[in-house]
Amino acid sequence: MQPLRFAMFGAGFWANYQLPGWLETGMVECVAICDPNRDKAAALAQRWGVPIAYNSAEDLFAHETLDFVDICAPVEVHVPLTKMAADRGLHMVCQKPLAPSLEAAAELVAYCEQKGVMLLVNENWRWQDPIRRLKAQLETGSIGTPFRARIDYRNSFPIFDNQPFLKTLKQFIIADMGTHILDVTRYLFGEAASLYCHTQTIHKDIVGEDVATVMLKMVSGATVVVEMSYSSPREHDRFPEVYVEIEGDQGFLELAPDFWIRETSPQGTLAQRSVPVHYDWANPEYDLVHTSIVTCQTHLAKALMALDPAETTGLDNLKTLQLVYKAYESSVSGQSIGLGIS
Repeated sequence: MQPLRFAMFGAGFWANYQLPGWLETGMVECVAICDPNRDKAAALAQRWGVPIAYNSAEDLFAHETLDFVDICAPVEVHVPLTKMAADRGLHMVCQKPLAPSLEAAAELVAYCEQKGVMLLVNENWRWQDPIRRLKAQLETGSIGTPFRARIDYRNSFPIFDNQPFLKTLKQFIIADMGTHILDVTRYLFGEAASLYCHTQTIHKDIVGEDVATVMLKMVSGATVVVEMSYSSPREHDRFPEVYVEIEGDQGFLELAPDFWIRETSPQGTLAQRSVPVHYDWANPEYDLVHTSIVTCQTHLAKALMALDPAETTGLDNLKTLQLVYKAYESSVSGQSIGLGIS
């Protein structure tokens, strides 16, 4: 099967890792990069052997023959770029969050469906090897029925050093990280029936929230508490690891620091360690995440080739975005929000 030809829109921080992640799959060929700053696009293209750089989406679409596009650009341009690609019959992979509002995301999903093109979301967090292994162990049923869980993403990583624009976002940690973490919540535990959220801003030089606590009542009846923070120096301050604790009626399962998965039952505790693969192009500080990009994009490439069904479609991602934007609604109202699922 011939490699899929694609163009990447965006040449910012994440494009420097998303592009080699695609190339690592061996299933695609990047033929062009587009960014309003053509110098950035040209530098990224030169580094990875991409033939040409553009600063105009219209010019790129006029001159390139493509199978799909990867939109690795700021959220405010996701809708127009996606519609431009859909109008040309092109499938697309879009960075999270899919759109700046739930309504805009739903409209975009409907638009792509009407045009008969695939809209996939580059949601790599659930593809981290430790999280996949935790899910597989949970599905064995060895701890019985989960009744309570905690998902812990708290650290003091200087996230603004690499991505200073995050300081200016009115909606920060839930829109940025919560999109990932709440998707992991759905991946592990299914859909939520209601949620309550409280947010705080601890850093004094930012606009949005850098701390959020979300409590979800799942359709299954389980309670899941999601904690997110970039203002929490702690002993196990291991960005970008997520820790998970799951209480079942027959045992306890956890994803602990340093990629340890432990299961405790009346017979004792069994432990296994899931160490991510390292790639030379990955930033060591983001190694866990960059490794998951390859796994995620291999899956997306197979979906684009119609070899496997896609997990993170635009339609599926709407359920994650509902949690994101309803969390903000709850934080403003101070009330629990029902999600129309029972």
